[in-house]
Amino acid sequence: MKNDDAYQVAIAGGGPVGLFLGCLLQEKGISCIVLEKRKNTITHSRSIGIHPVSLELFESIGLADDFIEKGTKVKEGMAFINSEHIGTLSFASCPPPYPFVLTLPQYITEELLVAHLNNLNSAALQCETTVTGLTKTEDSIQLNVNKNEIDKKITAQYVVGADGINSRIRQEAAIAFKEKTYDDSYIMGDFSDNTGWGSKAAIFLCDDGLIESFPLSGNMRRWVVKTQQYMPEVHREDLETLVSQRIGHQLHHTKNIMLSSFGVQKGLAETMSKDRVLLAGDAAHIVSPIGGQGMNLGWLDARDLANCFEQIFNESTKPEQILNDYSKRRLKIAGKAIRRAEFNMALGRKTGNLQLKKSILWLMLKTPISSLMARIFTMRGLQTLPF
Repeated sequence: MKNDDAYQVAIAGGGPVGLFLGCLLQEKGISCIVLEKRKNTITHSRSIGIHPVSLELFESIGLADDFIEKGTKVKEGMAFINSEHIGTLSFASCPPPYPFVLTLPQYITEELLVAHLNNLNSAALQCETTVTGLTKTEDSIQLNVNKNEIDKKITAQYVVGADGINSRIRQEAAIAFKEKTYDDSYIMGDFSDNTGWGSKAAIFLCDDGLIESFPLSGNMRRWVVKTQQYMPEVHREDLETLVSQRIGHQLHHTKNIMLSSFGVQKGLAETMSKDRVLLAGDAAHIVSPIGGQGMNLGWLDARDLANCFEQIFNESTKPEQILNDYSKRRLKIAGKAIRRAEFNMALGRKTGNLQLKKSILWLMLKTPISSLMARIFTMRGLQTLPF
């Protein structure tokens, strides 16, 4: 990266969303650079759910098979009230060719996207590079960046903030962001799988709150447990005790490779397009992780935005209108995803009326409603685009 390099698009943030957008733009012949402040991928498993709508996006750039080879196909989800099995939700009725949810640790997702971007253009991804400021002109934006403690300037016709919840780009563009913190909190951990459930997921609606269990490759399984209050420091015994108390399953003889805790927020930017600055992913919207929509929603943003840029750079006379429409479209869809996530959280909260939840689960698992629920849980209806 040289001083005063010029690009059509500069992307701040080299996480899953920024990397995927970079791949899409390179595929379309649009010059871009992806600026990432980290040196290396974080090897924490973090987000693991890849929905069918995202696999369809990866198929469009020839990456779906690579993801599937590394991940685990979840074709069914078992539903329990406490430890009582109520029924199983199958994804078989979902549209082909991906009637399943894929689980894959986020660091592997990022590695696959980095490798693909490097194959397209080895200079597109610039790590250890931090955006420190923006200066706007009539037809471009100058980015002040720091790489390896050296200040540089690059110029782009458009800048995309894919730099997460605390987006520097959103702040530099003075885009308002409305947030709310829920009372819900959770702990999670990845343990060797001793359940015998194979590739099935399991959801437990318990007297004292939700437990989720998802298969991972390498005979591992992710456990997510709702807690009564946020736990800033987590020990494996905390998670083991709650799982044992609520559903009677024992984890104390298993291998554990990750533990963390998290609270839950929702957030929505006032706009995702302002004066040549665009937002995508968590920089634009925060969705509860219960349901695994957030990362996938960001990929849908990226595909939509890449198509907008392709239209703009093909000598469109209405770039501002195209990008304003992008913002309205994506914010509407993000609002829908937030409402779905709130429903998922409400089902998992502690309640004195488990019979009502049992009735709701029973209804959700019966045909034809089960087919609708399978589509909702796999994010169908959130990917509609005008292109």
